[in-house]
Amino acid sequence: MPRSDSFAAPDVLVVGAGPVGLTAAVELRRRGVRCRLVDRLPARLMYAKAVGVQPRTLEVWDRMGCVREVLEAAVQLRGHLVYVNGEERERAVLRLPPEVPYGFAALPQYETERLLEEYLERLGGRIERGTELVSLRQDADGVTSVLEGGPDGTEEVRSRFLVGCDGAHSLVRKGLGLSFEGGAFPEGFMLGDVRVDWDLPAGYALRALHRDASGAVDDLLVGVPLPGGRYRLSMMVPPALAGEGDASGDGVAHGLQGESGRLPALADLQAVVDRLSPRPAAVSDLRWSSVFRISHRIVDRYGSGRVFVAGDAAHIHPPTGGQGMNTGIQDAYNLAWKLALAVGGEAHPGLTASYDAERRPVGEEVVGRTVRNARQQEQAAPDDPAAALLREAQLLVGYRDGPLTAPAADGGPGPRPGDRAPDCTGLTTALAAFPLRLYDVLRGREHVLLLYADGPDAAAALERFAAETAALTDGRLELCGVLGADAGPYEGDRLPVYRDAEGAFARLYGAGGRPTAFAVRPDGYLGARISPPVPEPLAEYLATVFAAR
Repeated sequence: MPRSDSFAAPDVLVVGAGPVGLTAAVELRRRGVRCRLVDRLPARLMYAKAVGVQPRTLEVWDRMGCVREVLEAAVQLRGHLVYVNGEERERAVLRLPPEVPYGFAALPQYETERLLEEYLERLGGRIERGTELVSLRQDADGVTSVLEGGPDGTEEVRSRFLVGCDGAHSLVRKGLGLSFEGGAFPEGFMLGDVRVDWDLPAGYALRALHRDASGAVDDLLVGVPLPGGRYRLSMMVPPALAGEGDASGDGVAHGLQGESGRLPALADLQAVVDRLSPRPAAVSDLRWSSVFRISHRIVDRYGSGRVFVAGDAAHIHPPTGGQGMNTGIQDAYNLAWKLALAVGGEAHPGLTASYDAERRPVGEEVVGRTVRNARQQEQAAPDDPAAALLREAQLLVGYRDGPLTAPAADGGPGPRPGDRAPDCTGLTTALAAFPLRLYDVLRGREHVLLLYADGPDAAAALERFAAETAALTDGRLELCGVLGADAGPYEGDRLPVYRDAEGAFARLYGAGGRPTAFAVRPDGYLGARISPPVPEPLAEYLATVFAAR
């Protein structure tokens, strides 16, 4: 297939077409950035490596414009069951607050990749398969990369930026000379994508342990439901299948391993199910199997100059809680809007460096938490179950201490700058015969300034602030008004206005007292909260994101 100019001379080269690289490419293409996405593999692998999709990732896909296809393909994760030595110890239901728009889902990684690839193609992009990055060097103006295996054979590509989403054995990470400190778990695991016939409740993940006389876990079975009545099973690997360890030569023993010479067979999986399943069960229709090894590592920096790493290239850890792929997708989501501003010449000089400042603390927390959970095997009940569930859902990820976060101009309740902007329901307009969600209002927009006001002077307050900030927001932020339930009619035409008919916005944003402005970033986080709305704090926040005019 011939390449267009946008592929031959990209602004951004993305290396690795897993879920993380696809997210980066989609977000760049959505913003009109010329990018190339290359992957050394000739075709998508049909492995269900990552299967858990967190509610926050579904929010990300909502804003990206591809969540509908995911919802139709995935299955709901309703809860999990824990058995120890055949006795039920826990039956947890994954129930989130009603204002959270999405629940927990399961979708095989190959399906996630298929859906993102199809969306990328609708945006005019594609994956250049069988194309491998073999070297890179950067200078003050860009990055020169050498690719092999494409239609042009060996090819030198010049791009303004490069994003390495090329996995645990990342050549981009090595090319930057980043450290990748951590360790490895001695145990090996075997995985299988199978159909399981048992009478456990649908939509529930299973974790069945056996403890020996000393209390140590000596046998383990984990089953995660997949679409079509299938399960991704993982279990301790027997010595005959354990293999020789890492074969990559870089010391990172993480991911699928095939060096033992024999992959787990259906009988190997059935033997563990026979020992540990709390109900009689038969496994069948083996789609794939592998031996899997786990490391826990994180880079010292998420990038250097014009080159960045994301996903497994930056952090690897146990799959406990389904955090890995989701964290990587949110890495790419954070980075892409910043690169788009930089490519367009609109970014503050330090904007791309904020990627490391915001995302590396998230990676460190996830690696630490999943390693602790994996070592415990059977987690103790959390002191605050509701907060623990929100953390697993990745809804508590935030950047309050980040460089793009303006100090809150009021001390009221509700989200602070750096927090995720929560969704709410019940927004109405004069024309819509149905209530809208806030995420409906934000979808398809980049930087948004939400102006909230209530009471008899609300309309005048919105108009006044819109006029005062016109010079600041022009071409940078879209303005939207939110009128409280008790506000009078809005007769102006300076900005679109929605009514908080049910009071949900005021309650969730802590905005019931006085007029307040909320700056929402393209990735759905609050950049500023200003009450009463005045231009100066907004100008200070914008100066951290955008180049001076």
